[in-house]
Amino acid sequence: MRRSGPVPLVHAAGPAAVTSPPWSRFTLWNVPDLDQTNFTGSERSAEPDRTAAVTAAATAAGAPMVGFDLDLTLADTRRGIAAVYDALAAETGVPIDTDLVVTRIGPPLEVEIGYWFPPEEVPAMAARYRAIYRDIAVPATVLMPGAVAAVQAVRDRGGRTIVVSGKNQADTERTVGFLGLDVDAVVGGVFGSDKGVALRDFGAGAYVGDHTGDVDAARAAAAVAVGVATGAFDSAALAAYGADVVLPDLLAFPDWLGGFPAAPAAVS
Repeated sequence: MRRSGPVPLVHAAGPAAVTSPPWSRFTLWNVPDLDQTNFTGSERSAEPDRTAAVTAAATAAGAPMVGFDLDLTLADTRRGIAAVYDALAAETGVPIDTDLVVTRIGPPLEVEIGYWFPPEEVPAMAARYRAIYRDIAVPATVLMPGAVAAVQAVRDRGGRTIVVSGKNQADTERTVGFLGLDVDAVVGGVFGSDKGVALRDFGAGAYVGDHTGDVDAARAAAAVAVGVATGAFDSAALAAYGADVVLPDLLAFPDWLGGFPAAPAAVS
């Protein structure tokens, strides 16, 4: 039986597997959440060696290696996500408060779906959400202020960038591509401390994100946790949670990067 409003948080099954062709300009990292079925064995084994060599060379040269979250850090996905939930509500007849939904962007999709549908329907509704996201949400996504300049600032210093997102791999790639973000690697389908594997493998010295889960990600990777107060958590909340650096938005990132990898200092 469907519910007409929020229901208690449920622990749903993980995201359905997504088969996505590799993009030549991206490195897809070998973490458990990624579908690697389109790679040959030689590609899977050789790519980490090549990446490790490039990463080591950049690190030795003092170039910054920086990870970025996607939603509400680089990409303003609020309008697109709201539109997908509006479509689910129209299809199912279940009222969904999308104004509330977009204040909680960050955790895995199944967590939010669980507020609106009973546990037995969460996997199907999550699958339906992912099926329609590409055509509804991606075209409605826009860049967060300062996103392009932040990525370019890393590149200008000879560094490399990786996007690590809780969004599934395919839609993370699509969103990054649609926005034209010139990054070196993309990993989707991981949240919180689970992002640490990709960040460590990439050699990230800093991870930038808007959510407290992104602070956990940086900690798991032994990287500097750079919070940006552009999501659900303001500067005070990010600092209280333990972010090493707090910026009001990405517009402040290039100036901060100028002193990286100096000791972190909080910016309000």
